[in-house]
Amino acid sequence: MQSAAGATTREHRRWPRPEPRVLHDASDLHVEKPGEMRLRLQRRAPVNFRDHFLRAAVRFTVLLVADLASFGVMRGLVRVVRDYALVGDTLAGRLEAMLPPGILNGWQYAAALFMGLLVTGNYGRGDLRRNPRRLFVGAALATALPLWMTIWTQGLELALVQYGLVTVLVWIGLVLERRTINQVMAWVRPPERDRMDVLFVGPGAECLESIQEPAFSRGTDYRPIGFVDTRMPPTNGALGHLRDLPAVLDASGAKAVVISGYLTEPQFRKVVDTALAGGCQVLSVPRSVKIAGVHPTTVWRRGQPLVELTAPSLKGWQLVVKRAMDIAGATLGVVLLSPVFALVAALVKLDSPGPAFFTQERVGGGGRRFRIVKFRTMVDGAEKRRDELLSRSLYNDPRLFKVPDDPRVTGLGRWLRRTSLDELPQLVNVLRGEMALVGPRPPLPSEAALYEGHQYARFDVKPGMTGPWQVAGRNGVTAFEEVIALETAYIQNWSVWTDLQLLVKTIPVVVQMRGAY
Repeated sequence: MQSAAGATTREHRRWPRPEPRVLHDASDLHVEKPGEMRLRLQRRAPVNFRDHFLRAAVRFTVLLVADLASFGVMRGLVRVVRDYALVGDTLAGRLEAMLPPGILNGWQYAAALFMGLLVTGNYGRGDLRRNPRRLFVGAALATALPLWMTIWTQGLELALVQYGLVTVLVWIGLVLERRTINQVMAWVRPPERDRMDVLFVGPGAECLESIQEPAFSRGTDYRPIGFVDTRMPPTNGALGHLRDLPAVLDASGAKAVVISGYLTEPQFRKVVDTALAGGCQVLSVPRSVKIAGVHPTTVWRRGQPLVELTAPSLKGWQLVVKRAMDIAGATLGVVLLSPVFALVAALVKLDSPGPAFFTQERVGGGGRRFRIVKFRTMVDGAEKRRDELLSRSLYNDPRLFKVPDDPRVTGLGRWLRRTSLDELPQLVNVLRGEMALVGPRPPLPSEAALYEGHQYARFDVKPGMTGPWQVAGRNGVTAFEEVIALETAYIQNWSVWTDLQLLVKTIPVVVQMRGAY
């Protein structure tokens, strides 16, 4: 067995992927600073998101191809019996009367079948995709779509016969296909190659029981690698205590976390927050879920219900939509505002010595550092005087810095700041993928170094050119915790509509110069 010391070296090497691993002692797990470990998990999150997305894409593609192939086989059988009288002329004649050639166009019904199964949730995860009742509803809906016109052309009675016959035939094909697809896939690609390493968290006894549940012991989706105990002293064989969870999660490379047994509300929040920060799938053996910002979804595995806990925003297709909006908006902005860029750049050069643009290192999504681009609004070299002005900041918190009548700001720079024109070059950061149009503002590394655990939540998404703080009137919000609350609420309740609203609300804030200095 591998020791905890070996599992968490300075380089944080990934554990190998044998059968479940158990550490006797996790006392050597070491984290220099909790915030650094959270940032490490956040940096790994995109990799986990990508793996989860690829799994979903492969599952969807395989099921879609198999469904269409199943329909093709059933359609072929009908044609063999009807057109070639394989089982006798009598049955062929009856079948031709009920299902004449051309009654269901192949591509037409294939499209209807896809829509019917999609709407009824037959491409989801877990056991429900093999549920006969759900498949029947999908087949019934698919058959109803192209047969609608038949009611008017051939009468209700014949349409009902055709409807029932086609639905049953397609349903039988789907049930047989869904029951065998796992075996076929296991033959094509051994399931152990795609199983996700899963870490259990909870009281030791409950974790050991959950590991033996059918969903994990006999399933092909998850590979148990050990558990983290929430009680002291940890149960023999635990990878560590709850306080070691970030280090264990980072060292193990686990892609899923299962919550077992009873956890207190603070413990529950810690587990969910840590796991989601690392982009892990979070499951819970059913319990009452009352935690702000998390949506529970029941997923069936081997006949057992599991509750998946996910942050309700910026996952899967939402990330794609948000990025597409950013690229489209930033591209349009750069094209339309290019004359403004040239004019402002020239004015900055003429107003004071120094470059037209100012770049500064900031902390972005997942704690990754990047250089933000702005029009220069201060005298060249003004950053060297920042520390001496800290006492004049509007805020009594070093994590926020704003000085009214800043002596470093040029005359033109003051106007650029009040109109927010100095922020326009950040459209380039958006196109580079370092920022978004809407999101939390990116802090300086020196400010981020002072953050506490829950405040790192603002790094769960890319920083934005505008966001909830700016819309609230920028300096109208005077406490850092208020800023974090606004940004956390934005992240947890994200939607396309939210971004559009914030973009629209930014306009009057900028025009009225509310809270600008």
